[in-house]
Amino acid sequence: MTQAGHGPRERMVFSAAQLIRRNGVTATGMREVAAHARAPRGSLQHYFPGGKEQLVNEAVGWAGRYAGKRVARFVAGLRQPTPSGLFAAMAAQWTDEYAADGFAAGCPVAAATVDCATGDSTREAAAAAFAAWCTPVAAALTDMGVPAARAASLATLMISTLEGAILLSRAERDVRPLTTAVRELGPLLDAAVRR
Repeated sequence: MTQAGHGPRERMVFSAAQLIRRNGVTATGMREVAAHARAPRGSLQHYFPGGKEQLVNEAVGWAGRYAGKRVARFVAGLRQPTPSGLFAAMAAQWTDEYAADGFAAGCPVAAATVDCATGDSTREAAAAAFAAWCTPVAAALTDMGVPAARAASLATLMISTLEGAILLSRAERDVRPLTTAVRELGPLLDAAVRR
C-alpha cells in the first residue's frame, strides 16, 4: 500500500493514517507527517488550514473508506462466500501483517477514537469511518443470504469483535485473539444465513 503517483495532499492523508495507526494521534506530529509523505512542510497549512484536527479527520475518513473497499476484495477472494469466510479474511489481513511486520500498528480509526474521544469533530469522523466500513460488510452479508434485518447488527458485531481482537493481539503480541475470534464467531455468523 504505497502512495506513489499521488499528490502531496493525498500522501499526507495516507501518511497521517499510517503514523496514527502506529503512534496514536497525540504522538503523531504534523512535521513527521510531512516528512513521511515527502511533502514540503509549508504544504501542511496550504492543504490543511484546519491544522492537525483536519488532517486527522481526513486520515480517519480515508481509513474507513479503505476498509470499506477491502470488503469487496475479500469477498471476491473467497471460493464460496460465507459470512464466516468474510470475517476470516478480515482477520487474516491482521494476522498476516502481524506475522510479517510485528505488532506495532493497529487500526487508525480505533486509535483516533481512543486519543480524541472528547473531540466532537474527530469522534464524528471516526463514527463516519466505521459506518463506511460497516455498510459494505452488511451489504455483503445480505448478498450471502443473511436477512437484511440482521445484516447491519452482524456487521457491527464483526467489526467490534475484530477491533477488540486487534487490540488484544497487540497487547499480547500474539495473534491468538484474532484466531480465537474467527473460530468462535464463524458458526454464529453462518447460522444467520437463510436456508
